[in-house]
Amino acid sequence: MKTLSSFNVKNKVVLLRADLNSNVVNGKVLGGERIKEASETIKLLKKKKAKVVVIAHQGRPGKEDCLSLKSHAKLLSKHTPVGFVEDLFGEKAKKTISSLKPGQAILLENLRFYKEEEEDKKNKLVENLSKWCDIYVNDAFSVCHRKNASIVTLPKYMKACAGPLVEKELNALEKLHLNKSLYILGGAKPEDNLRLLGKNKVIACGLFAQMCLISKGKNLGVQNKYLEKTVQDYKGTLKKLSSKLKNVILPIDFGVKVNGKRKDLDLNDFPSKYKIFDVGPKTRKIFIKEIKKAKAIYMKGPVGDFSSRGFEKGTFEVLKAISNSKAFSLIGGGHLSDAIVKSKINKNKFNHLSLSGGALLDFVAGDKLPGIEILKKEEKNKK
Repeated sequence: MKTLSSFNVKNKVVLLRADLNSNVVNGKVLGGERIKEASETIKLLKKKKAKVVVIAHQGRPGKEDCLSLKSHAKLLSKHTPVGFVEDLFGEKAKKTISSLKPGQAILLENLRFYKEEEEDKKNKLVENLSKWCDIYVNDAFSVCHRKNASIVTLPKYMKACAGPLVEKELNALEKLHLNKSLYILGGAKPEDNLRLLGKNKVIACGLFAQMCLISKGKNLGVQNKYLEKTVQDYKGTLKKLSSKLKNVILPIDFGVKVNGKRKDLDLNDFPSKYKIFDVGPKTRKIFIKEIKKAKAIYMKGPVGDFSSRGFEKGTFEVLKAISNSKAFSLIGGGHLSDAIVKSKINKNKFNHLSLSGGALLDFVAGDKLPGIEILKKEEKNKK
């Protein structure tokens, strides 16, 4: 598979598929590790005198976090100047790309604003961007498990390679040995965790843990209604979960928000009219005890909503316990990287930090990633 070192990008228009997907709080995009990491690749390309065209996504279509990338351009510009174009493959984008000078960079509009991104075929998005740009660089490992146009179709029609972040990720993952490890599974997509159940011991946290409890017949009250709106295929996920909880450790208390402040409730205190934001102190003790016994740990997704003041304890204490353990540790997902920064835990105390969530989960589950496979395939085809 070719890497950035395979090409001379000087004076070339480089189409960089970056990962800028960030936390959104009250409609505001928060700058995090993904923004910082992407800016390093942009800086590298600018230094090599490339004309850099960045494409990326934010959020899920139809969800509140599916926002314009205008804020992302401002956040990137704190590290290196990046212009913003409110267009993806129309005349405005074409005009701006054609006027780029070596060492300049622009960010195009959110890929997920356009239905063409969901198509694995040559459409206007692919046709235009492949015509206007010279080299395609995939530096978004976190979406390499998706068969989107920007991941699997564009490389078919352009000179293509893996970016430095993808290259670094693959090199690190080759060294991983996750047999008989402890899985700590949380995050905002409970349905993604189903595939890892039944293999190893699992600590369930976040929305995933709540879904597990509901699948066992527990009524959490107002949280049930929230999950119904939030989780894709809510009923189907509950049905699948019900028969897969043999080796799963579940929370026994939660932190809820009452008048803006934290209150801890035992599981027996539910159903409750208050929303859940974290696990409680009793649960944290159970989780930490399991972490101390583990020889290898894979953690995906936060324990709770660490971005809400007063609800950082679950995520921070679990991360601290992992950092102090003797276990080999793999931490996955951009949100956890942000949590580590916020908690001020030394990054070097973890064996590998990945900004990926779903793609890393697929890798751990033993799947091939379409975004990586297409780069390998196209390299063979173009020899």
